[in-house]
Amino acid sequence: MATIRSRVTAAYAIVLFGTMLAFAAALWTARRAAVLKDLQSRVSMLAEYGHVVLTQSGLQNNPVVVRNARGGADSPSSAVVVTTDSLRGPELQPLLRARLDAVAEYLVVADSVRPLYTSAVVRRLPSDDIGALLDAAMQLSPTQRAGTVQLSGERLFMVARFEYGETGPVRRVVAAASMANVEFMQSEQFGVFLLIAPLVGLLSVIMAYVITGRALSPVDEIIREVSALTDGRSLHRRLPQAEGGDELARLSATLNAMIARLEQSFSGLRRFTADASHELKTPLTVLRADIERAMSAGPRSTEGLVALEEALQETARMADLVESLLTLARADEGRFDLHRELVALVPLVRDVAETAQILGEDAGLRVNVQSLDDAKVMADALRLRQLFLNLVTNAVKYTGRGGCIELSLTRRAETVEFAVSDTGIGIAGADLPFVFDRFWRADRARSRQSERAGMGLGLSISQWIAHAHGGSITVASRLGRGSTFTVSLPLPVERHEGPDGGGAGLEAGGKT
Repeated sequence: MATIRSRVTAAYAIVLFGTMLAFAAALWTARRAAVLKDLQSRVSMLAEYGHVVLTQSGLQNNPVVVRNARGGADSPSSAVVVTTDSLRGPELQPLLRARLDAVAEYLVVADSVRPLYTSAVVRRLPSDDIGALLDAAMQLSPTQRAGTVQLSGERLFMVARFEYGETGPVRRVVAAASMANVEFMQSEQFGVFLLIAPLVGLLSVIMAYVITGRALSPVDEIIREVSALTDGRSLHRRLPQAEGGDELARLSATLNAMIARLEQSFSGLRRFTADASHELKTPLTVLRADIERAMSAGPRSTEGLVALEEALQETARMADLVESLLTLARADEGRFDLHRELVALVPLVRDVAETAQILGEDAGLRVNVQSLDDAKVMADALRLRQLFLNLVTNAVKYTGRGGCIELSLTRRAETVEFAVSDTGIGIAGADLPFVFDRFWRADRARSRQSERAGMGLGLSISQWIAHAHGGSITVASRLGRGSTFTVSLPLPVERHEGPDGGGAGLEAGGKT
């Protein structure tokens, strides 16, 4: 599998070569167009020069061409001189030929059907090249004034200057120049590209590989550190975090936060496993002893019946424990559905208060209901009652004989608060952050067989129920002075009748 370093280097190399190729193509096109434009301008000036020479001769009533005697004598105004050579066609008169021969380029002067003059450069060409050049010159037209012709040794660029009117027999002046400079420029630029491109590409690839390696070196260090976290015992280690706010620094910070959460989760899991094992071990030991005692006693003996009764109590305790663990497990997985409906809280709190009075009757506890504001919430009535009963049962369990428990229901702007206060043993400030942890108990030093024994899951379940309803649960306590647990639940949002005539209704407020 290719590494990120190699993929980035390869991508950089491809982009670099593509950019260089595109730049070279653009530069080649621009330079070629500039050279061709310069060549065309120069050739056009040559054709214009020939036109000016011929025009000045005609305006000065000087002869331009000479013709065969059989063609008849023309007046001087026609700029014609008669010769006696019947085998030669019309041609420029010698003075004009001498002036045009001074141009060291390809120049052709022709009438409508045949050439009248070719420059010295043209006359020195091989006969085949002369024929090809003259044919190409005669094929130019007013609609296509420029063109190229391939000779045996080079390619020429041609421009034609056409004459109109009846001032003389000259109909076109064609100038041409070699395109060797254009072709040399193309080959030169291509050679330079072939020479420079590999060197620049190789140097750039090496630099990209080195720079990418340095940029990704923190990633390799992160990989090594994360690979060392092979089990839960190594989660105390943290990744080195570079200064600054770049992507790698943020990645290290995110991974450190994740490792911290994993450490907390593993620690909680180990503690949960140990506590659950201990909670199950005690009733199982008692259950085994009771069963053995019942088996050793007589079939109808009182001792055997007492042992079976104790075994039944331990079985019920284990069933409650397993049910509580199952509830929390389903809550953690999000597989616990709440059946929400509009629940009036005042009757529910009164019912919970009566239950608290019954539970605290043996200990002489007083249960007072301070104030009950009328309020309704969208909630699961059974789970909400379980939440309130857990808090009340907890208050009864940890309040001494003759103590007092107070219940209140207070309505706020957007929430309603249910509070349970007691005058019990209280909770130390160092223990408050762990009150809602699973299997945590304030009386750890006491025996599990005491009358205040509990499983340590009630507050965890209460917290889950409060959060599931979009609310919260808080605790305030001082050691030896009692505790106050407060549940805050969102009030439903009233929906008033709108313009469409829809009826008013309620919908749950707060978190869902």
